[in-house]
Amino acid sequence: MKFKRIFLMVLDSVGVGETTDAINFGDNGANTLGHINEKCDLFIPNLKKIGFLDTVNMSENNQVDAYYTIAKPINGGKDSLNGHYEMMGIKHDIPFQTFNSGFPYEVINGIEQITGRMIIGNKCCTDDSILQELGERQASYGSLIVYTSADSDLQVAAHEDSIPIATLHQYCEKIRALTLKEELRVGRVIARPFTGTPGKYKFLHTSRKDFAVKPPIKSVLDHLVENSYNVIGIGKINDIFDGQGINKLIKATSNAEAINKLTDIMDKSFTGLCMVNLSDFDSLYGHTRDVEGYARAIEELDVDIPIILNKLELDDLLIITADHGNDPTFKGNDHTRENVPVIMYSRNFKETKRLQPFETFANIGATIADNFEVQLPEIGKSILEELE
Repeated sequence: MKFKRIFLMVLDSVGVGETTDAINFGDNGANTLGHINEKCDLFIPNLKKIGFLDTVNMSENNQVDAYYTIAKPINGGKDSLNGHYEMMGIKHDIPFQTFNSGFPYEVINGIEQITGRMIIGNKCCTDDSILQELGERQASYGSLIVYTSADSDLQVAAHEDSIPIATLHQYCEKIRALTLKEELRVGRVIARPFTGTPGKYKFLHTSRKDFAVKPPIKSVLDHLVENSYNVIGIGKINDIFDGQGINKLIKATSNAEAINKLTDIMDKSFTGLCMVNLSDFDSLYGHTRDVEGYARAIEELDVDIPIILNKLELDDLLIITADHGNDPTFKGNDHTRENVPVIMYSRNFKETKRLQPFETFANIGATIADNFEVQLPEIGKSILEELE
């Protein structure tokens, strides 16, 4: 075992340029990090020092403190589930569906039948504006607000005084079963309780509950748990894998909270993997096409990087990557098919440099599995021996 602890930080949607198959997704020309830097001239000296910006053009930089490269996606979708699945060694050829124009009649009718509630909304919304639009009507009549966020999800919102949170969770569990049909392939059903008064409604993030599909096969996470290693999931990691392969769940509702929880865990003694997802990049700025907000979030992360690096022990490894792209300068409000950055940092590295591009995200999972001497995934190649 080369590293006792591995920290895997997923910067949700921070892609670094179109893939060779981007044209098949209508995403040729997308480049999340590159275009944000062009528009906003990012001030990120700490991320720059570990090769983050070099991943955009794969420029060679001998003055970096980390190994850096890019990883190409091979899974069929450009969503969080497919990206994380691939990262942990799961090949998944069928993309989950998105419903940017709303869900078909049979889905809405089915939800009304199993809940006994009227459905309102049925539209795409990437922020809380749907609460201000429909919250009063929902609270008055006890209906359910159904919407999607441009990801492969079906979200159900209800005021806590109108429908008890536990009841909303029960509804979503039933809806999950409804949306498992092959022709729908909805990645997640999400219960979104809210509170407040007209014009001031807000989501109760701590009462949110995600009902994801089960991973189709065991992942590297499962193999780690089966071999008695710690697998800690911070943020939406547990939701993505539907709890499989996670033996410690830590909730976080923002980048700042996720990083705070990460640095707390770094002070603990454990052997295994800690995986954290920073979702604000995607949910708050990518889908809403907020270039300046996205840039600000990257610069805020840069401020935290020295704190994270200083907390690493000599036998720790930090990996920074992403799960897909979501170029805020691009058309529409959907994810973009992009390569992702891969940064590998250890205080014990003697020679850091640019690595050859990974042919799949799964090289990350294979390297983690190799380090802890557990079963290697069916896809991906370990580069553990290259890390010196």
